[in-house]
Amino acid sequence: MSEPAPLPRVRVTAPVRGAGAPRAARVEPPPSEAENLFVRSLIRSQLRLALACAFGFVALLALFTIVLGVLPELDAIVIAGVPLSWLLLGFGVYPLIVLVGALYVRVAGRNEARYRSLTDDS
Repeated sequence: MSEPAPLPRVRVTAPVRGAGAPRAARVEPPPSEAENLFVRSLIRSQLRLALACAFGFVALLALFTIVLGVLPELDAIVIAGVPLSWLLLGFGVYPLIVLVGALYVRVAGRNEARYRSLTDDS
């Protein structure tokens, strides 16, 4: 018995539509000087906010650490075999991170809303 001849290979491709298809070029006017000013202002305000949050976080973390260093009697208090100062460092820093992050997101959103209101008016 002889085996049937294998069928020829066929390459199957999807039609060229959608993401792979070339799109018509959209011509947008160049940004005006006012738009450039608004964008630069937004970037500066977001940078100031980021630096303020980062500096504030580092300062609060340093203050937290200094307070724990100044109060050595916290090491005498032991909860579940772990000194209280370690627990405060381990679990007290995370709420601080969440607080700074939430503050940053809220104020950054406010900055962007202010930017959108400026650009909608012009």
